[in-house]
Amino acid sequence: MASLTQRIQQFLRSPAGRRAISEGQRQLAKPENQAKLRRLLARFQGRR
Repeated sequence: MASLTQRIQQFLRSPAGRRAISEGQRQLAKPENQAKLRRLLARFQGRR
């Protein structure tokens, strides 16, 4: 059985994985999503 990282790598190389990557990149290009991500990261960094 393939390890989790190998299975993730296989998915990312597949057509569906490539679509997921490109959709994620499109979403991250939007300023409102960048702001949401910054707020989320700040919350996690503040809990240390």
